[in-house]
Amino acid sequence: MHLPTSRTMCWVYAGLAVVDSLLAGSRRPAAHRTRYATKPLLMPTLVASLVTDRAARRSPLRTSTVVAQLAGWGGDLALLRHGTKPFVVGAGSFAVGHAAYITGFRRHGRRRAELVQSTSARTVAAAWLTSGPVLAVAAGRKERALGPAVLGYATILAAMAATATGLRSDVPPAARRSTVAGAGLFLVSDTMLGVRKFVLRTETPRLEFAVMATYTAGQYLLARGAARAGR
Repeated sequence: MHLPTSRTMCWVYAGLAVVDSLLAGSRRPAAHRTRYATKPLLMPTLVASLVTDRAARRSPLRTSTVVAQLAGWGGDLALLRHGTKPFVVGAGSFAVGHAAYITGFRRHGRRRAELVQSTSARTVAAAWLTSGPVLAVAAGRKERALGPAVLGYATILAAMAATATGLRSDVPPAARRSTVAGAGLFLVSDTMLGVRKFVLRTETPRLEFAVMATYTAGQYLLARGAARAGR
């Protein structure tokens, strides 16, 4: 049975995501070196699955999602290295990606007043209030310049998750559900990453696994949401 290219790329991405998440959660140095081969392949494969999806060609979210995930690719590459500079570069690249997501969601979203009043958006705002400033303070204690950078990143991440909940009713329900779930997992993943990097004092392999598992699942669901928006 011949599978369409898009579906094949989805399966390849799923395999890469599982392998990279397991490698991230390993204590073995060789496993982390192997991630130099697996992690850079994640976003290009996912983007390939979206651009080869025939139904996605009519999607109003296709272009913004491709831009966002290519920016995420830059973030993935930067975060393969350790230190303040790679972290700031990676966070900046992901912030560009969130801005692209927000652009697509706002173009096809409800009016701002309706979004602000929605329960989902308020839930995201509450999550930001309870985590963003705390992580920013913790980051600033490690290195002063990181505090504002982390707060700014947490803000645009929360804005992305909030706007994801406000797509209009003319966007298919399946697309809306995938988009909201994907944005939520992205928010969870980066919150765990902040806790691991700035709050915890010891490495926790299970948390490393959880960060990558939720990140790759979130990006996948955002891509599927964009594809389903064209159907």
